[in-house]
Amino acid sequence: MMMTMRDIVADYIRCCRESAEQEQRWFAIQRTLEEAVSRAALAVSPSGKRLSHQRRIPQAVLAECRRRLVASLPALSNARSFEVLHETVAAVIGPIPGIGELTIYDTALRIGAKLQLEPTVVFLHAGTRAGALRLGLSVSRKFIPVAEFPRAFQKLKPREIEDVLCIYKSELGTDANPSPSGSGCYGKANPAMHRTCAKSRAGR
Repeated sequence: MMMTMRDIVADYIRCCRESAEQEQRWFAIQRTLEEAVSRAALAVSPSGKRLSHQRRIPQAVLAECRRRLVASLPALSNARSFEVLHETVAAVIGPIPGIGELTIYDTALRIGAKLQLEPTVVFLHAGTRAGALRLGLSVSRKFIPVAEFPRAFQKLKPREIEDVLCIYKSELGTDANPSPSGSGCYGKANPAMHRTCAKSRAGR
């Protein structure tokens, strides 16, 4: 059964939003910016486990991310918008072999939680680029303004739209063909829906 845009947004809000918020709160409540940056760089969840998007990155690579980001605390703390923070993180850890767009975005998002900086646009990486393409949007850019997304998406924050593009990319577009064998987003979403980029939030 084809899902509408409203169905997808409702499924995300019902099954995924709280887990995403829990992860953001975890980084926001760290005692110091250095602690938040360290845990963000190492992709450490509240349970002490590795967050899923970075589970295949060698520990030594993440440790180097941590070293460089901690050394860049003044620049990180001076960021006055998420977009500037993202650029700073990209400049610091982007040159490290094995670090790509998704890890840069995830790390900036986690640090942003501590700095109370939220994205105002939807950033693109491999998963979100695929979802945006299925919506007929131009993906030859670093990010997309929220206003370009379908009306149903307007009730979501930019970082939530990023989540939806990644998690539900197989359901977006007119030729979507949901698979009945997919796992739920964060382990809880509608089991009849395909998840190719499910995130493990808050240690799940």
